[in-house]
Amino acid sequence: MPTVRPVDAPPAPAAPAAPAAADVPAHPAVGAATALLDAYRPGDRFLATPTRTLLARGPAAGVPDDGSPLPGRVRAALERARRDGHDRPVVLGAVPFDTGAPAALAVPEEVRTGPPLQADPLVTLPADPPEALGWKVIEVPAPEEYARATAAAVARMTAGEAEKVVLARTLEVSAPGREPDLAALLGRLARFDPSGHTFALPVGPGRTLLGASPELLVARRGGRLVANPLAGSAARSTDLAEDVRRAAALLDSAKDLHEHAVVVEQVRRAMAPYCSSLEVPARPALVRTATMWHLSTTVTGTLADPDTTALDVAVALHPTPAVCGTPTAAARRMIADVEPFDRGFYTGMLGWQDASGDGEWVVTLRCAEAVDGLLRLYAGAGVVPASDPLAETAETAAKFRTFLSAVGASL
Repeated sequence: MPTVRPVDAPPAPAAPAAPAAADVPAHPAVGAATALLDAYRPGDRFLATPTRTLLARGPAAGVPDDGSPLPGRVRAALERARRDGHDRPVVLGAVPFDTGAPAALAVPEEVRTGPPLQADPLVTLPADPPEALGWKVIEVPAPEEYARATAAAVARMTAGEAEKVVLARTLEVSAPGREPDLAALLGRLARFDPSGHTFALPVGPGRTLLGASPELLVARRGGRLVANPLAGSAARSTDLAEDVRRAAALLDSAKDLHEHAVVVEQVRRAMAPYCSSLEVPARPALVRTATMWHLSTTVTGTLADPDTTALDVAVALHPTPAVCGTPTAAARRMIADVEPFDRGFYTGMLGWQDASGDGEWVVTLRCAEAVDGLLRLYAGAGVVPASDPLAETAETAAKFRTFLSAVGASL
């Protein structure tokens, strides 16, 4: 068993040390990350994380779907690429919520890499506003149906069936006779919140998964693991005083703190077998996106076995209670009973991994799937016995705001 060291409170970020003169580049690469963002075209693979920006274009070798464990298939695909002459192969793509369904992972022949978007000053320049296309928005299920389903889930949990379940709903967004401009949409999503994880990935013929997720599932760099579960949310306000009040209320919410603790505990349990030591903060911190406040805990670990890859741990973590519920089997049953759609890649995971096992895997949130001129948006809320169905419905509406703003549509 690893040594688990609780941390009394999230440490305050240290001020960065002043770089030595030799560390300061003479000509900083201003525009390196935004150039990759602006170069994206539908069919490319794009992923921007807080550590790097990736753009892959052209031929890609798929990861075979032969029913064997996914991490082993990814290792084999990367090894084949190395034997074929790739010096630094990377697998890039998405894994669905249902791990029994086919993944959309590939090893591109060429990947262009740049610094993180948030480090590029040009990302602060405003994106072109969305066109006024007269979007038609259909809610599936309708808000009142979602609230009733949430109330039914609360009753089932009160009866002891589960401790938490995450229930989602969708928006079907279309403009008659018009195709959404995916490149422009991706650019607006990236500039809306450049500190997050922005992505556009092909997930099937004519299908693109794109979005901007706030949540890191797990990253590996050398012998170090980092996970950042988010659970417990509140919509932000444009009024500063109200925004601060909502953040403080979230930090003091018994319901949200309980929901968050359930997620952190399961993350700890899933990571423990792979780690010689773990650091788990005793209390959550707050993180913010452009539209939401979230309770956040950063869990860090030291790998016990250097051969363990980022995807090995990601598969063990997926799905966390933050996107499914707990116990997992009971939550999955309730999701299947209640949600009138297939989640597909929503609440799955996406990311990259190299041949050394380093990589970053992100929870697929704040996303849409584009197919045949239709954008299908997804959002969900964590439901516990103390949940208010109307409040959970309002939370999903707030989470849709990120994508709707980028589209130029509204509820």
